[in-house]
Amino acid sequence: MGQLVNRKRVQRLMQQMGLEALAPKKNLSRPVKGHVTYPYLLRGLDVTRANQVWATDITYIPLAAGFAYLMAIIDWFSRFVLAWRLSNTLDTGFCIEALTEALETSGTPEIFNSDQGAQFTSSDFTEILKSHEIQISMDGKGRCLDNAFVERLWRSLKYEDVYLRCYEGQRDAHQGIGAYFTFFNGERCHQALGYKTPLSVYQASLAEQAARRAA
Repeated sequence: MGQLVNRKRVQRLMQQMGLEALAPKKNLSRPVKGHVTYPYLLRGLDVTRANQVWATDITYIPLAAGFAYLMAIIDWFSRFVLAWRLSNTLDTGFCIEALTEALETSGTPEIFNSDQGAQFTSSDFTEILKSHEIQISMDGKGRCLDNAFVERLWRSLKYEDVYLRCYEGQRDAHQGIGAYFTFFNGERCHQALGYKTPLSVYQASLAEQAARRAA
């Protein structure tokens, strides 16, 4: 309308009117006062087999109108995506659903690693881990590299799928991400895995462990 206005005034007026951009907030790993946190157990640990360490994280998935939250659980040794859930809220429920599925379909890890976000420090989530006698490990505050393999998964997913497809809504994103994880697990070869797929490495490790127990 031809009126001159600076950035600070626009910010002040937007705050007064309660207006904010439709975009994700910067921090997904907000701790909650009173929630128990646990030490990081993976530093210097030699991870040599499947189901020794599982790791999880939550990331934003941009949509045409807004965004969704994606949580995935991977096997640290093989990079195999064990379970995942997509949600339009950051409650603990969708994380518990993914954890329950992973435990039902893939057995029990020795260590479960996450960040210090409210979803993973909640008693509802940690009590499931404790009931299965799983050691709980959490990244140091502000140390995203403590969970580097999940961060790499997010990068691969977004640059190879999400940013290219520009999903309209959560239903489209759910179908597309599901297809990508099927490809990631069973077809995408990884240099760090000797150009094998996560699924083949995961299954081979489980078979080797079973053979050792039977010997």
